[in-house]
Amino acid sequence: MRHPPGQEDGVVQWDPDLYERYRLLRERPGRDLLNAIPEVTVRSAIDLGCGTGYLTRQLVNRFAGAHIIGLDSDDAMLAKAAAVPSRIDWQQADIGDWCPSEPVDLIFSNAALHWLPDHTTLFRRLVGFGAPGGLLAVQMPDNFAAPSHLLLKELTQREPWRDSLSGALDHSAVLAAADYWRILRPYCQTVDIWYGDYLQVLEGDDPVLDWVSATALLPVIAHLPPTQAADFTQSYRLALRKAYPKEKEGSTLFPFRRIFILARI
Repeated sequence: MRHPPGQEDGVVQWDPDLYERYRLLRERPGRDLLNAIPEVTVRSAIDLGCGTGYLTRQLVNRFAGAHIIGLDSDDAMLAKAAAVPSRIDWQQADIGDWCPSEPVDLIFSNAALHWLPDHTTLFRRLVGFGAPGGLLAVQMPDNFAAPSHLLLKELTQREPWRDSLSGALDHSAVLAAADYWRILRPYCQTVDIWYGDYLQVLEGDDPVLDWVSATALLPVIAHLPPTQAADFTQSYRLALRKAYPKEKEGSTLFPFRRIFILARI
């Protein structure tokens, strides 16, 4: 799945329950991507960064009879995915190392590829694994200019965390839509790219912190000893409260932008 840099072993441990706290909101862009896929014959499909598998199971419902693989690097996520009976072939591996034994009709990835570097090489590699006439369907967060991510980056550059967090955070992987079009067009019949802005309505005392604690905050906390991690989180909490104040009725609005890519190989 998403494989951000971690501590000495280089691996961040994901928390499936925390990640799914806002499951419906996290799932919606993936369902929108799935609904954008045209009616095509799919004999084989893979969900890169499948997480707990809720979208992988929707691939099974959409493409009856197809061989479906759910691939993720995190054992806790895969364990939760495999706990639900299905005919999905769950596989543990890093997306960057994935190489299919034969071309795949549908390469699907929801909110995972932004963790990987060098998207020029990555996307060319992925379309090279697709069968002729097959599809590459990708959704990624593109919210890195939002206060949630700018504040996080700013805090990593402050003392006493700066030295420990040097290189821990990289928000530069996701490219502009035109860049992806230029990367993919020489290898694909068609390339369709669009953005979606989701006005997410969150509940709770610190809902934006809860949201990012399951994703964007992970590689930062993994680089800090417990005391510094707690202090960093508290500073981030206070900054997020100012950036995302509660509405009069108690909800917190958390706008979130995402990029969608649908290419026919």
